[in-house]
Amino acid sequence: MILVPAMGKSIAVAAFTIWLAALGAAGPLHAQAGARGRGAGAALPPPPGQGRGQGSPASVRPPQTATPQNYPAEQIATGRTKFAAQCGFCHGRDAGGGESGPDLTRSPLVAADVRGDRIGPLARAGRVDKGMPAFTLPDTDLLAIVAFIHDQKAQADNAIGGRRSVDLADLQTGNATAGKRYFDTACARCHSASGDLAGVATRLQGLPLLQRMLYPTPGGRGADPSKIRQTVTVRLRTGQVITGKLAYRDEFTIALVDASGWQRSWPTAQVTFTVDDPLQAHVDELAKYTDADMHDVLAYLQTLR
Repeated sequence: MILVPAMGKSIAVAAFTIWLAALGAAGPLHAQAGARGRGAGAALPPPPGQGRGQGSPASVRPPQTATPQNYPAEQIATGRTKFAAQCGFCHGRDAGGGESGPDLTRSPLVAADVRGDRIGPLARAGRVDKGMPAFTLPDTDLLAIVAFIHDQKAQADNAIGGRRSVDLADLQTGNATAGKRYFDTACARCHSASGDLAGVATRLQGLPLLQRMLYPTPGGRGADPSKIRQTVTVRLRTGQVITGKLAYRDEFTIALVDASGWQRSWPTAQVTFTVDDPLQAHVDELAKYTDADMHDVLAYLQTLR
């Protein structure tokens, strides 16, 4: 056993794989989704060419680059920094779309560009009518930005799978009535539509609401996962039981901070232990949701205003 004073923040022990990454590669949320009857709470089907699967705008492959181009790694690295500073707020740090600017890896202009012959003039002139100012940049900085954009475009061209993002129409396919039934069965043990979730749809909508539903984090978006109050009870071979706040856990080691503030750890092979995680129910539910279930529960949550 190792006994040391606990110092600073405890090591984060829960790391969730981003569900959107799987969605981005796979299209529909789960292959196991089945048909479900639509009642009075059903959302209207998405417009033609939108919504689930390959009909969604998010699933359309980026236009192929007309003239493949290669740039030195150093120039691309410089362009990454310059792009983040000058363009990232609108177009995203990866050029994949941001607060107000489109995804440049899907831009026909970028696909047709040859070493800045189209990107350069546009950057210098701007598109004031669409909120894009004109940029006055040294040629070396502008060419570095061009190199970075083309590098990101090449990665998008070679990406496996059709999706890179989620279209809002993909989320509006659920049945609120069915979602309430699912909620009452699986969620009402911990949550209440008139209690902790009252008005949730006025605070979160669409994708952020779905993300919170699937991967809740105390403190909201950007909060430190290590602040999740997980406790652990460790039973030694001698029969002694120690309980405390979970400090670290992997396949080899379990560690806690006891009531005296000391951090104690043991090899997992030498003890038995149980972890009380208030968010474990959400993790368990991920293995049970079908595609339809997720959208149905989301549709129900969107009625809680």
